[in-house]
Amino acid sequence: MSVTQAATVPRGPTGGDVLVRVMRRHGIDTAFGVISIHNLPLVEAVDRELNFVAVRHEAAAVNAADAYARASGKIGIALTSTGTGAGNAAGSMVEALTAGSRVLHITGQIDSEFMGSNRGVIHEVPRQLQMLHAVSGYARTIFNGKDAEADLEEAIAHLLSSPHTPASIEWPTDLQYLAHPDDQRPIDAQVKPLPDYDADSVAEAVRLLAGAKRPLIWAGGGAAGADKELAALLHHLGAGLLTSNSGRGVVPEDDHLVIGNFATTPAAVRLIEESDVLLSVGTHFRSNETQHYSLKLPATHIQLDLNPEAVGRVYPATVGLVGDSREILEALVGQLGSHSVDAEWPQRVLDVRLEVRATLTEYIGGYAEICHSLRERLDRESVVARDVTIPSSQWGNRLLEMYSRETNIFPLGGGIGQGLAMGIGAACARPDVPTVVIAGDGGLAVHLGELASLAGSGVWCVVLVFNDGGYGVLRNMQKANGFAEAGVNLHTPDFALLAQSLNLPFWRVRGPGSFDGALVEALAVRGPAVIEIDVTALDPVPGAFVPPVHIPTPHQ
Repeated sequence: MSVTQAATVPRGPTGGDVLVRVMRRHGIDTAFGVISIHNLPLVEAVDRELNFVAVRHEAAAVNAADAYARASGKIGIALTSTGTGAGNAAGSMVEALTAGSRVLHITGQIDSEFMGSNRGVIHEVPRQLQMLHAVSGYARTIFNGKDAEADLEEAIAHLLSSPHTPASIEWPTDLQYLAHPDDQRPIDAQVKPLPDYDADSVAEAVRLLAGAKRPLIWAGGGAAGADKELAALLHHLGAGLLTSNSGRGVVPEDDHLVIGNFATTPAAVRLIEESDVLLSVGTHFRSNETQHYSLKLPATHIQLDLNPEAVGRVYPATVGLVGDSREILEALVGQLGSHSVDAEWPQRVLDVRLEVRATLTEYIGGYAEICHSLRERLDRESVVARDVTIPSSQWGNRLLEMYSRETNIFPLGGGIGQGLAMGIGAACARPDVPTVVIAGDGGLAVHLGELASLAGSGVWCVVLVFNDGGYGVLRNMQKANGFAEAGVNLHTPDFALLAQSLNLPFWRVRGPGSFDGALVEALAVRGPAVIEIDVTALDPVPGAFVPPVHIPTPHQ
């Protein structure tokens, strides 16, 4: 038999068909990955039966799966090779772990008979499972082809249990070929039930909220899934809503009671000082969102969190509410009677909402028209995937309104270079509306290869490249703290030529009034497109953005 003839002989079912069956059972139609000799059966089956999105780097596969999960509410699947491939994915798994994202990372492993032998089998790596444990909330090895389906379901049960963390499965190559769908053992995986909340603590929280005259709520990522309940409580109380970056969009940001991710601005700091009760919902009070923990909160603080260890960890809690945010917020709304705040409080909240936005709009100069154009032209359900760059950190994370948390996708762990792959994953999750990626030239260069992935995917995604010739945010930080410029002025590609080489529609904009038209044309492509913005031509010149990172001095 010739090689050509052999290639046409159909193969029987494999572990890839087991994976497809599991994916279908959970309504998952897409997986992201890099094909390898150690995952061929998995990729072949997903590509044949569902949708396999090929990317160029394993880190991008996990980032895309992560964003797919956040934007769709489903589970994101990433397929990688063993050894170096799994190692490449580890950094992005840290992002998924930080964000509490439901990512199932399936990596290959060498043939089961050689595992642990240290004989130098290709792609063999010692202690791979320990590495996966370090970057996942759950990790295990498939040791028997008949266990594959049950093992996958156990990992998914973990993903569906709260609090959410990513899971990793390593699957020896031989067992990928030998796992037959008809030979699988029964599934016994169970999703962990949510803990019951303490009724007495809820009653005490109701008592404190009922007496509040100047209430505030601070929502973090732990408020996800409780959008209706949070909005109901917010309006029942007449409170103002502050958010972390991760909590943005749980209540739509065009709501007049939403102040948003502005807690450290002077106007919001004054409002917090005037408040008499704060209810925090699922937030870590991260250092960059609390002036490195120096922000003062009201003396009466009701803290709601699924993790009991989080209560009082950063700020003292008068009452701790441990459990699911949706259930507890629903209980608070149900038990609160009629309530009235100080007569001037709603207007005070609105005034701060308007002031912080007006102040930032003026400060960002020429960026303001870009921010306005994006909100004007994008659908309310469009994802804005943001890399770590000045436009994101300065105004994309605050001023650009979000109307649902699922559209607010950014690297929670702060890693640069992840935005493009996140945009690809989000666009696959929401194909009927455009996705926009906000990236800098430095961050985009981390994974330039994913521009080819974008072009090949055909998804409706417009990449905005804000080009300042390097790492502008670190330049600003060096300048503000007396450092010489070092490592920040990069050799930057010609993005027009790069886009042309990939057959990507491209626009370069310079100066006022030039962005909106380019955005309209790029969105009309209804596919991949790139717009480069020359940051040096912005007019008015934006105020400098220096990240809120604590720099110790000798006297501290």
